[in-house]
Amino acid sequence: MKRTRPTSLIGLGVLGLVVGFLGELAASGTGVAVFIPPLTLPITLVAVAIIVVAFAVPIRRAVRGRSSRRIDPFQATRIVVLAKACSLSGALLTGAGAGILIYILTRDVLPASNAVLLTALGTAGAVILLVAGLVAEFFCTLPPDDKDDDPEAARARSH
Repeated sequence: MKRTRPTSLIGLGVLGLVVGFLGELAASGTGVAVFIPPLTLPITLVAVAIIVVAFAVPIRRAVRGRSSRRIDPFQATRIVVLAKACSLSGALLTGAGAGILIYILTRDVLPASNAVLLTALGTAGAVILLVAGLVAEFFCTLPPDDKDDDPEAARARSH
């Protein structure tokens, strides 16, 4: 599996920003109340971030040789896929939170007294999820194999 590319994260962030801003604009244009993230959103995002890093730590220890416990490769694959999903969804939610925050801050009248704070906390929780996903993905990478780096050895094995 390949590492998460920065272009994917930036693309999802920009997509989230556009959707968040235009969604708020459409909601206020039709007379519907704008979306303000609840306080439980950043709490949940930070909890998921902690869990995904906690799942990746035993794999990191095994890769570094600090643990004698054998890691199931299927478990490691599941954790790295979860980490990648967290980083991608964190990028999307960061963009959406930024779009909502930009919409709120560009209005003449703020929707509620704590709307900016709740939106900023939701965006910060999404950034934490994004970073935790990238860290967990890094924890699950294997060191390069010496045999794969030597082109002479690769040619000798193929003949």
